[in-house]
Amino acid sequence: MTVPVATGTGGGGNARVRVYTRVNCGLCAQAEADVDRICTELGQRFDTVDIDSDPELRAEYGDRVPVIVVDGREHGFWRVEEPRLRAALS
Repeated sequence: MTVPVATGTGGGGNARVRVYTRVNCGLCAQAEADVDRICTELGQRFDTVDIDSDPELRAEYGDRVPVIVVDGREHGFWRVEEPRLRAALS
């Protein structure tokens, strides 16, 4: 599976946090803004991936977006739990 990486602070393969999103998703936009703010404050990298750009990702995540992944493991979905994300990145 090819993972199409979009935007993010520092982006690319060095990102500790990945947000799986889709276009025109209000929860996704809010989660991306929250992750951007938190990662910027903590000096961490993140990137975003549009699940609709890959059929396998779309099949895996469906309507369960945004999904936040930290260090390659699913951390949460739909909303960013800020205290929990900050703890995971500490």
